[in-house]
Amino acid sequence: MSNAVTLTTKKDWMTDQEVRWCPGCGDYGILQAVQFLMPELNVPAENTVFVSGIGCSSRFPYYMNTYGMHSIHGRAPAIATGLAVARPDLDVWVVTGDGDGLSIGGNHFIHALRRNINLTILMFNNRIYGLTKGQYSPTSELGKVTKSTPMGSVDAPFNPLAVAIGAEATFVARTHDLDRKHMIETLRQAHAHRGAAFVEILQNCNVFNDGTFDDILAREKRPSMMINLVHGEPIRFGNDNERGVMMDSDGQLRIVEIADMGEDRVLRHDAHREDPSLAFALARLSHDDHSPTPFGVFRAVSRPDYGSMASDQLLQASSKGPGDLAKLVRSNGTWQVG
Repeated sequence: MSNAVTLTTKKDWMTDQEVRWCPGCGDYGILQAVQFLMPELNVPAENTVFVSGIGCSSRFPYYMNTYGMHSIHGRAPAIATGLAVARPDLDVWVVTGDGDGLSIGGNHFIHALRRNINLTILMFNNRIYGLTKGQYSPTSELGKVTKSTPMGSVDAPFNPLAVAIGAEATFVARTHDLDRKHMIETLRQAHAHRGAAFVEILQNCNVFNDGTFDDILAREKRPSMMINLVHGEPIRFGNDNERGVMMDSDGQLRIVEIADMGEDRVLRHDAHREDPSLAFALARLSHDDHSPTPFGVFRAVSRPDYGSMASDQLLQASSKGPGDLAKLVRSNGTWQVG
């Protein structure tokens, strides 16, 4: 019997469902990128699953001609964890938003990363609650005026990459909805990673938070504002690569003019560094929406995934013969009442 995968095209991964996002929403670009990528991964559609929570982004499974589940608010990582561990033969993706994944779902999100579940997690970050019509989210900036913060938000926002790195995620990356090529390459690397792969996708909500990333992602701004991270290469950017990132003696990362500091002072990116401190520092390099911001793969390290380790334990246990349920029930820890 042949194990060859039938060749597919983008159209094979599309469904007959009407795509129901607002005209101009950044989610369309993400959907297109994923549908273009899927034929290149050589994974059958019947072995592919998309699990989502609640929110605009979470309509994603309707539009992918794969198995999928539109689950409950914030619980997509938990449901996907069970699926990935029970069915290691499946290719499991999680689609979530900044509200779904970092508010009610924050606990499930960090533990999926901590356990290194074999999942590819995509977080669409538009810094607003879109489905419920424009309340502030866990990533909204200080002072954000919304329907739920009429005098401006006083909450310090989450940095999704810093949260993921703090949870010891083994793969952490950032891309955005305006560059299909960059999205596809980033998602390709995330998919190839064994373990929990997290990708933050900066995504525009043109109805409730339009232009929130314009100072970084507007086409004319990108050369001077986007810092493209490539493993093993100097971290340089600018119209003529005239700026770079250096690490001072105090461990702080700083943006410098290369002509002033010299090329030998420019930091080389090391995504495979086991110590997460460099990835964390890069995640914190941009302090607001108006300063140069890194994109690409921040961290990609190897660690055994949870499902493989759990399977190994089951094999070890089964090799010892059948268990004794009655003995287990009457083992230490029982007591009488009355």
